[in-house]
Amino acid sequence: MTSPVGEAAPIDLRSPLRLWTCFRFPLQHAAARRELLIGAAWLLVPGIGWLLNMGHRIAMTHRMMNGDPAWPAWRGHRALLRHGTLTFLGMVYYHAPGALRGWLAWRYESTALGVVASALLVGATVAIPGFMSHYCRGFDPREIFDPLRALRRCWQGGAGYWHAWSIAACALVLSFAGLALAGIGFLLTSVWFWQVAGFAFACVMTRRFELDRAAATGP
Repeated sequence: MTSPVGEAAPIDLRSPLRLWTCFRFPLQHAAARRELLIGAAWLLVPGIGWLLNMGHRIAMTHRMMNGDPAWPAWRGHRALLRHGTLTFLGMVYYHAPGALRGWLAWRYESTALGVVASALLVGATVAIPGFMSHYCRGFDPREIFDPLRALRRCWQGGAGYWHAWSIAACALVLSFAGLALAGIGFLLTSVWFWQVAGFAFACVMTRRFELDRAAATGP
């Protein structure tokens, strides 16, 4: 994989899965920082900006899986919006059973339904990284709407998968520091957090399932 001028050792999907490495990934050079700023600016556009940022993370991962630098990835905005929308619909699909039971638990004041709802919502959240990186490989929507397969992949990710979750959790906590800058800083730190989390999970899934090799040879 090539790197921008002046960057001798780029952080990519084959870099060690370490906290500091993941934290540095979205900030490692001028091109990365520029796209972080673009993502933060897009968040000022409600809804659309969030979906475009999701699509941007998918495009970055896809580029790395194919042996290219993650940047530039803010291009082809229609495609970014499509990728972001599809993966968002996958999230809604995964969380819908838990959300419905949660509403029923509230409506009928049922503790049992509340427990079931919580378990389903946690399971849905855990499963999402199980489809995200595989969708990044070839943009196949069939990778998204299969919760059982996604959960199986997370299980197969082993300790590395949970290590990625610990990195994402640390980044989430740190991202709230952006609120100290009149709230505007949170636009930057939230984009940074999502890129850190996406990169951590992509590293695990790419290595476990050799998605970079699969991308080179086709789905």
